[in-house]
Amino acid sequence: MFEIDASKMRCFGNGAGHDVLAAYHDIEWGVPVHDDRLLFEMLTLEGAQAGLNWEIVLKKRAGYKAAFHDFDLHKVIAMTDAELEALRGNKDIIRNRLKIYSVRKNAIVMAKIQSEYGSFASYLWQFVDGKPIKNSFASLDDMPATTPLSDTISKDLKKRGMSFVGSTIIYAFIQGVGLVDDHMTTCWRYHGSR
Repeated sequence: MFEIDASKMRCFGNGAGHDVLAAYHDIEWGVPVHDDRLLFEMLTLEGAQAGLNWEIVLKKRAGYKAAFHDFDLHKVIAMTDAELEALRGNKDIIRNRLKIYSVRKNAIVMAKIQSEYGSFASYLWQFVDGKPIKNSFASLDDMPATTPLSDTISKDLKKRGMSFVGSTIIYAFIQGVGLVDDHMTTCWRYHGSR
């Protein structure tokens, strides 16, 4: 089990009762991801967050893994409408019908991108020439909700047929998977500090 060091300054997840957020921040947020399964998982979770609190979604992460075959792309693509409908009664995930169906829809598009680029990671990382963008924000208030980069990726994914990939969702996604390093200058993880 991950032990939270309460003395460390974080971008988010500080304070009692936010261990899930603190652990996500300390271990995952902003770490470059090149694994397509994890990219699919994070894209799904970010889409599920739309209109909700990220902590709520993180607490349902295990439920999402169980419901969507540990984000095995081909198993998700093979899910039937009946299986997706059954998930609408699953309290371990966000039960929004459009969000549930978007997981299969996005898996289909991701498989096409893999065929075209060799991997979804190759497709995604080309937008930053394979190197994370490192920002230097003093506070969360200074961080943008969208950027020209998130606009570009969002527009391309929508054109390819994905759902729940608006620019705000995509900016949160690329922060999470490390295309953008937005750890604040006051954060113990600022620019990869450990």
